[in-house]
Amino acid sequence: MKAKACLRIATRKSPLAYWQANFIKQQLEQRAPQLRIELLPFVTEGDRRQQIALNKIGGKGLFVKELEKALLSGQADLAVHSMKDVPMHLEPGLFLGAICRRDDPRDVLVALPGMTLNTLPQGACLGSSSLRRPAQIHSLRPDIAVKLLRGNVETRLAKWMQGEYDAIVLAAAGLLRLQKTAFIQQYLNIEDFLSAPGQGALGVECREDDKQVRALIELLNHAPTQRCVTAERALSRTLNGGCQVPIAAYATCIDDQSLHLQGLVATPDGKLQIRAQAARSIEEAEELGVFVAQRLLAQGAAQILANLR
Repeated sequence: MKAKACLRIATRKSPLAYWQANFIKQQLEQRAPQLRIELLPFVTEGDRRQQIALNKIGGKGLFVKELEKALLSGQADLAVHSMKDVPMHLEPGLFLGAICRRDDPRDVLVALPGMTLNTLPQGACLGSSSLRRPAQIHSLRPDIAVKLLRGNVETRLAKWMQGEYDAIVLAAAGLLRLQKTAFIQQYLNIEDFLSAPGQGALGVECREDDKQVRALIELLNHAPTQRCVTAERALSRTLNGGCQVPIAAYATCIDDQSLHLQGLVATPDGKLQIRAQAARSIEEAEELGVFVAQRLLAQGAAQILANLR
């Protein structure tokens, strides 16, 4: 089969998205040095409408739609996403060809030196962009006022430094990739503060019928991360989840044989949190996600989700 002369990677324009696309570019160049690879930047609807909460305008799919259109039209050959931004159902004709090794999945607190979630002043104003984080924050600190905070990492940090917020919560992986970990005052314990499905992992999407690109990006796949993210996404998909509802999920490989998955559904005020967990064979990642989701539903998650919708 004739090799492609140039591989085009669709990416958002933010510094973090550029870092992620460049990371994939470098990984591919190491494996196929004969390839010429270009980045195609796009501004997504989610980037343009930063003053509105994602759950009000359609959810995280707004960060990938333009990239997926570029794939389907042939303008791009692959797209790089943060897995927590990828909708639970891909557009017909597209394929998630690789999920790379996960970076730190935790959320972190950005605040003044020495501050933690426990030591923030009474009634502190904390910035967040999802419903999942406020629900868990309120369960630990019901006095804290959570205010909408959207934008790329630099924008969020700038708003905090300008005094609009006493603290903000971000994903550790983004600060790690941008070498901004000096802003972190606290890594939030994942047992108490469960992360979003797919958080910390990068996904590479391509056209389903492009066998050449599929074979190439398959080299980037990290099987343990793929299995964990598959379980997390199966849980969210079963619950019809996304950023519109406070759902969290995190899976780990216990050993070479089994996966463990934790899941959470909460009311936005954090007063009611439903948790479930289970373990299964690594070959049953999808089934594990569905099983834990069903446990959550059996405990009352269905009513929480119905009320939110």
